[in-house]
Amino acid sequence: MNNSRLMTPFAGPAVGDVSLPGSKSHMNRALLCAALSEGRSRLSGVLFADDTEAMLEAIVSLGATVEVDRENFEIEVTGLAGAPNFRDLVIDARSSGTTSRFLLPTLAGGSGVVTLDGAQQLRSRPFAEQIEALRYLGCDLEELGALGQLPVKISSQGLEGGEVEISAETSSQFISGLMLAAPLYTNGLKIRLTGLLVSRPYLELTVKVMRDFGVSVEKPDEFTYVVPPGRYLATEARIEPDASAASYFFAAASITQGRVKVVGLHRESYQGDVQFVDVMEQLGAKVVWGENFIEVEGDRIRGGTFDLRDFSDTAQTLAAVAAFAESDIEITGIGFIRRKETDRIAGMVAELAKCGVEAIESEDGLIVRPDLWSLRGASIDTYGDHRMAMSMALLSLRIPRIVINDHDCVAKTFPDFFSCLEELRPKVKPRGEVVAVAAIDGPAGSGKSTVARLLASELDLPHFDTGAMYRAVVVAALRAGIDPENQDAMTDLAEKTEISISELIIIDGVDATDEIRTPQINEWVSVVAANPGVRRALVARQRKWATEIGGGVMEGRDIGTEVFPDAIFKAFLTAQPEVRARRRYEESSVQTLGDVKEDLERRDRIDSTRADSPLQVASGAVVIDTSELTIQEVVSDLASMFRSVMED
Repeated sequence: MNNSRLMTPFAGPAVGDVSLPGSKSHMNRALLCAALSEGRSRLSGVLFADDTEAMLEAIVSLGATVEVDRENFEIEVTGLAGAPNFRDLVIDARSSGTTSRFLLPTLAGGSGVVTLDGAQQLRSRPFAEQIEALRYLGCDLEELGALGQLPVKISSQGLEGGEVEISAETSSQFISGLMLAAPLYTNGLKIRLTGLLVSRPYLELTVKVMRDFGVSVEKPDEFTYVVPPGRYLATEARIEPDASAASYFFAAASITQGRVKVVGLHRESYQGDVQFVDVMEQLGAKVVWGENFIEVEGDRIRGGTFDLRDFSDTAQTLAAVAAFAESDIEITGIGFIRRKETDRIAGMVAELAKCGVEAIESEDGLIVRPDLWSLRGASIDTYGDHRMAMSMALLSLRIPRIVINDHDCVAKTFPDFFSCLEELRPKVKPRGEVVAVAAIDGPAGSGKSTVARLLASELDLPHFDTGAMYRAVVVAALRAGIDPENQDAMTDLAEKTEISISELIIIDGVDATDEIRTPQINEWVSVVAANPGVRRALVARQRKWATEIGGGVMEGRDIGTEVFPDAIFKAFLTAQPEVRARRRYEESSVQTLGDVKEDLERRDRIDSTRADSPLQVASGAVVIDTSELTIQEVVSDLASMFRSVMED
């Protein structure tokens, strides 16, 4: 069975309201507390995903009674009123870290013999700190495989509790698991943390859920939690939308310069991952915090350094956003995520590289050095990691031909991720309400002129070569003996010269179709195009042309950034430097390949550094590397994306 998904770029800003499933972190804590409670608890807004299904199966196997209403996202749990009893039981935690690490201390507080196991991916994850802490408390634990890993056999007659130290550097789940189980221990538990704590907000979420179920937790200092013995009491709890999942949709708004609202989250949300919104704001997005929603509107993406120690599940999301930034983005404080479902740092570096994004591992994170001209499609490996699949899918919003392998791994926490993302695809816009411009930009040799002509034919739209207009001004100058570097004279010429752009290029009544493509014109066109006065005169003409005829395919170097920044569809065509040089060389009968390459480098330098409207990727533009694609493949991709926006 083919488990790969070819993604289709959005071809416009992501827009819409998103209702997300419940938080896995919140729900699995609540499920365990409900299972240990006295009475009947009701949970609403729940998440049905592989991780939560693993916890549901586990609490049922321990004796809790569960009634599930999948249609209304509700669960009722009749609890055990205390510690569980079991006999030669085997619990499969699947690939769920929360299920396994929350259950292990709970099973240690029960009575009987039980084996806790999971999928191979979970077996490879660390458990040593938690196992050592439970052994210190007197629990009989036996690793049946590798030391410090699942499967683990527990033989227990309950635990007295007392005091225990545990490292806080590997996973906050170890600590949360001990806290959740502590009321079952005869003397409760005092937990002292050692080392540098990671993901502290998740511990605060644990405290919040425990208090919801009637158990008090004291915190005498920053590194100590005290839980007295006691009983959980049944309650009604509403599970918050998943803030980790929300990060992908906030990122989509940032990447596409769209506007996305996530309902159900707010400034006072208990999940630490809402802090990702602050990162988006620092990168340049506009943020609105409502009483029951968060809205993010994207803008150009700045660079910066961000410590994600407390909300590391969003690190891959930020790395994906960084691929479209204007400068480097460094992510720190996340060295411990190398021991998650996969080595998330090495994985992101490898998969970003496939897409033309330079990323460098550091001791506790990574640095992303974006270059939008180098972006390209690729086949993405997910390593069975749901967050790898969801974060790398974000690149496909602006890069064609991204394939997500093993995309079904998102079922671990967000089975409907791809359909939910699809709901943000730009809505249909009737032709009468907009100037239907397809803006095609890119450097020389990227193929934009040929592609634009064929695209216009494919879409049955007018075609306008704005570069030809600048070339026409150069021709007019050389005919009149005007120095192209004389800015005032060239501005005056641009305002007065009669230029007709169609199948033929007519300048002051004279055919110049072939003349505008000569090496002499190539030499001067970038200089003239950098003249602010010339640009003002010609941009006004270009806008007038497109507006009068209701749109068309326009190509050049600043269509999406300056001429029509609100174009309904924007694309930036690029290609590897050697490919661009080879293409131009094959078109030339005069220059050598070395001369062509040198000329392209010179033009790129002038075009990208000029003060007025430099050549750059327009915000939200689809970036297409044409190096290994045929012209028809590029045209087909662009036509499909344009039609997705314009179809009735």
